[in-house]
Amino acid sequence: MSGQCRHCVAPLEKSFCDLGMSPLANSYVEIAKADRAEKFYPLHAFVCSSCLLVQLREFESPSEIFSDYAYFSSYSDSWLRHAERYVEAVTPRFGLGPQSLVIEIASNDGYLLQYFKANNVPVLGVEPAANVAAVAEQKGIPSLVKFFSTATANALAADGKQADLLIGNNVLAHVPELNDFVRGLKIALKPSGVITMEFPHLLSLIEQNQFDTIYHEHFSYFSALVVQRIFAKHGLELFDVELLSTHGGSLRIFARHVENGHSPVSQRVSDVIESEKRAGLHELSGYENFSAKVSATKRRLLSFLIRAKDEGRRVAAYGAPAKGNTLLNYCGVGPDLIDFTVDRSPHKQDRLLPGTRIPILAPERIFAERPDYLLLLPWNLKGEIMQQMAGIREWGGRFVTPIPTLEVID
Repeated sequence: MSGQCRHCVAPLEKSFCDLGMSPLANSYVEIAKADRAEKFYPLHAFVCSSCLLVQLREFESPSEIFSDYAYFSSYSDSWLRHAERYVEAVTPRFGLGPQSLVIEIASNDGYLLQYFKANNVPVLGVEPAANVAAVAEQKGIPSLVKFFSTATANALAADGKQADLLIGNNVLAHVPELNDFVRGLKIALKPSGVITMEFPHLLSLIEQNQFDTIYHEHFSYFSALVVQRIFAKHGLELFDVELLSTHGGSLRIFARHVENGHSPVSQRVSDVIESEKRAGLHELSGYENFSAKVSATKRRLLSFLIRAKDEGRRVAAYGAPAKGNTLLNYCGVGPDLIDFTVDRSPHKQDRLLPGTRIPILAPERIFAERPDYLLLLPWNLKGEIMQQMAGIREWGGRFVTPIPTLEVID
């Protein structure tokens, strides 16, 4: 037996994707500690035979993973634009103004709340990573350094802080105590308030072979069908959903209290759930063939890198995202095949990727070292990165994306 489902507590026995042993994907290694051992954990996703929630077992606590975090949202220009567009859309839609309160769970470095603040909408961030929350505070974003839970929501409500708009972007997957978290959402929401949450869409993960988005920080992987059930269990109703291009294909769901009937349920909710059913995600058989696609991707990437090395080509990578660490560790790729990677975040530079120990340098090194190939690890930001790195074409450099299938781009 492989534990119990974090939603319905049924036994977890059905394998979805086994990626072997891997370190925590954001546990970047200091160069001075390169000779020390790292912890590796099973990276094996299961699908619950009862409620169909895809999930990992919990091997490390959230406090171990997130209390000092290396991911800062503001280092992606496209993500900032995404956040700004969201604020421009929801502010008039839900009548937000100086009398409102917007609360964001996992508010990171204030990447999103800064745009509400600029519109004179009061904000509060709830962010467990003190080092990241400190950056938000420097921007004037009030930040509560805590994990969000039912207890946190009760404390906020007792202090008169319930949200007109309660936001969670790419946090739902990071929650091991899923039922407690969603109970907290209901408590933290005003009677007429709205919840929006964004998360990678399980349907995209399967159809686009995005297995590298599986890592220990992501405890669960969601379809709209499953999220609708989980929210309904705790008195929350999905009334709208949007398909997003972020992270290779995400959902933005809109929810409210069941007893609040002011927002009619959009046809888009039924449309998305029907698309999931057509793909078989409403029954266990729809999850059975994913592992074979994952193995094929590994073989293609290794074949390309080995051939490039045999031909005397130099290969570097762009980015140090968590998804890249899943990909490289699963495929067994180290400095013998990829010379180095680069990342815009100074919080990652001059460290080593976990597990593979590939050096992380500043982006300028690409133009000094002039590699023949640049492997884009954050493939979801392909357009942004290729624009930034267009200069590699001057010496015949070419871009490579590994997902959904390996592609070499001139």
